[in-house]
Amino acid sequence: MRQELLSLPKTLAEDVARNLVMVARLIDEDAEQAYAYSRIALRLASRVAAVREAAGFAAYATQKYSEALAEFRAARRMTGSVELWPVMADCERGMGRPERALAMAGEPEVQKLDKAGQVEMRLVAAGARRDMGQLDAAIVTLQSPELASHSVQSWTARLRYAYADALLAAGREPEAREWFAKALEADKDGSTDASDRLAELDGVEFVDAEDEHVEDEHVEDEHVGDERVADAEDAEDAVVADAAAAGDSAAGEVVDGPADERS
Repeated sequence: MRQELLSLPKTLAEDVARNLVMVARLIDEDAEQAYAYSRIALRLASRVAAVREAAGFAAYATQKYSEALAEFRAARRMTGSVELWPVMADCERGMGRPERALAMAGEPEVQKLDKAGQVEMRLVAAGARRDMGQLDAAIVTLQSPELASHSVQSWTARLRYAYADALLAAGREPEAREWFAKALEADKDGSTDASDRLAELDGVEFVDAEDEHVEDEHVEDEHVGDERVADAEDAEDAVVADAAAAGDSAAGEVVDGPADERS
């Protein structure tokens, strides 16, 4: 990317670089903000392939799949690289065209991908099968030497997780549990929620301590509120009683007065 930016005037290159850095920093935690920075970079240097690629990923993260696909295609035209082929196919899925994603999975470009790219393409193809309601075909698509391998790679956890999820969708719960466990074993950086899925299958429920604390405070507030209401009611009764007593006393004085006068 730095090499590509050298084609720009120094000041412009620095401005573009700053925006691309912000895209990278924010894309996982605030995709909309990352997208905004990518649009600035795109306005400044639309003829730089790295900028088009970054804009594509930012659009993809915000589910603007048509826009993302256009940016990825532009980057591919500029570089001639096929590495974006899987994510381009996934954009087709996002646009509701799983059949096009499947067609791309059968194109010669797939054979030019490295192992990680080929696994990614397999994941996209399996997702397309599921989009089309072909659960059994999705399961078969994921069955591969990479899935059976005991070697843990960057893509291992996601591949095992996708396989487990497809098994579960097909009603094969015992097998799904086994593969969620294998996904968790390979998931060193927490890229999946395999642990949560395992807990769900085992019937384990997690209670948020903060929510529980809030609920306890709510119950306590209700109790205090009830006590206050009771105290208020007692006070009101006391006032009424005092008023009644005072009234009786006043009434006695009125009656006794004329009696004394008559006497």
